[in-house]
Amino acid sequence: MSKIITAEQAANLIQDDATVAATGFGLAAWAEEIAQAIEKRFVETGHPRNITLTHASAIGDWKERGTTRLGKEGLVKRWIGAHIGSSAGMSKLLAENKIEAYCLPQGVIVQLFREIAAKRPGLITKVGMGTFVDPRVDGAKMNTATTEDIVKVVEFEGEEWLFYKTFPINVALIRGTTVDEYGNLTMENEGVLMEALPLAQAAKNSGGIVIVQAEYLAKAGSLHPKQVRVPGILVDHIVIATKQECCWQTEGLYFNPAFSGDIKVPLNSIPELALDERKIIARRAAMELAPNTIVNLGVGIPSDVAAIAAEENATELLTLTTEAGGIGGVPASLPHFGQAYNAQAIVEHHSQFDYYDGGGIDVAFLGLAQTDKEGNVNVSKFKGRPMGCGGFINITQSSKKVVYCGSFTAGGLEVAGRDGKLVIIKEGKNKKFIERVEQITFSGKYAARVNQPVVYVTERAVFVLENGQVTLTEIAPGIDLEQDVLALMDFKPVISPNLTTMPSEIFQAKWGQLKQIIEANTKG
Repeated sequence: MSKIITAEQAANLIQDDATVAATGFGLAAWAEEIAQAIEKRFVETGHPRNITLTHASAIGDWKERGTTRLGKEGLVKRWIGAHIGSSAGMSKLLAENKIEAYCLPQGVIVQLFREIAAKRPGLITKVGMGTFVDPRVDGAKMNTATTEDIVKVVEFEGEEWLFYKTFPINVALIRGTTVDEYGNLTMENEGVLMEALPLAQAAKNSGGIVIVQAEYLAKAGSLHPKQVRVPGILVDHIVIATKQECCWQTEGLYFNPAFSGDIKVPLNSIPELALDERKIIARRAAMELAPNTIVNLGVGIPSDVAAIAAEENATELLTLTTEAGGIGGVPASLPHFGQAYNAQAIVEHHSQFDYYDGGGIDVAFLGLAQTDKEGNVNVSKFKGRPMGCGGFINITQSSKKVVYCGSFTAGGLEVAGRDGKLVIIKEGKNKKFIERVEQITFSGKYAARVNQPVVYVTERAVFVLENGQVTLTEIAPGIDLEQDVLALMDFKPVISPNLTTMPSEIFQAKWGQLKQIIEANTKG
């Protein structure tokens, strides 16, 4: 019997109260055509209802594609994911307490799929301790509608760990490039491999079904076996996409062969950044690099560190990685985040997090949205509006060193670099260094306990976490300490007796010093 069905038929296979799990990173590996059919069926019939939706990464384009398709009241009862901010419909339901919502670390979710596949009871890990995921804090619950405890603290061999319980998956939605008539799936046009295999195994071993969306159909048995990422024995149904818009490689484009590893592009073709606060922050952050380091870059300003390294011809001194599985090359910024230009290798999503969780990252550069006097950082919830943690908790907690990158204030900040000094043209409306963060996505106390080096880089000041306290170590040339820094903080940091001035050269149009700085640094 043929496994090929339409997207509409696929949508009809999803029962009320089902647990549906999906791959996706932005729009990469996301089965958009099937999602559109689920949305259409629900609008017309009111079914499926009360499903549990689980996925690891942010899925969507911040507009209408992605999991926001399922953001209809009554369709989803419970959400278990790492990021929901790019899905306006889902995020709104969460904020209005119309769905139960658990935000788990991205790496935990992809690793849970393997535990489900093997019918093990759950995942035991240190990831999440001291953060909002910890049941002694919020227990991963994102609103008051969410009451059940799904994360536990357990003691094993004399140490505390977090235990994330497994659950059965009824439907897995997976996307690839080419599928043959048997259901064997390849991903040659994807820039990420995702967690497609363990998710398919988890659904099948839960007694569920696996539905694959692909762009091309091949003759049975004609695909190279080493290119098959999900074998046909795990695939129940195949949907061949009828619209190119449902097969985009990233949030921003249909296909770039540089992301799939089919070509290498000259790195000087990557657009040069304008001299604004983002570039200044990325330059100063890049000064924390050392030779031969393994690096992770977060979304936003942190991803600009890659552009700075390329601009300064310093890329060969380090290995940049992406949480989605890219190793080497230069990670791309939004709207292509998760992809990499000229990657040396692309590994599966869950395997990358195995390496990350074990301490494989030498230094991680992540976003700085809110910080408090204990060094806690929040990037996951603001004024009740849920965003999610993504891979932030795995990465920041396990990296040997963390560098947070963000503007000092938010909401309309305008600055310029002139004659080697920082000029504040317009101050931001909102403070980012506050008395208490709204949600603990990174625990300063945990970092202090394990002696993790932590640096907070802004365009006008640099802080470190020292003896459990946020300590000011540098200010920008041209900046008044009291007026431009301390007066705009809700707490007074410790001021280092060795307070210095940030290098004037990073406030000039041309820099050209990063390679020498990196070479002079010592790894670790």
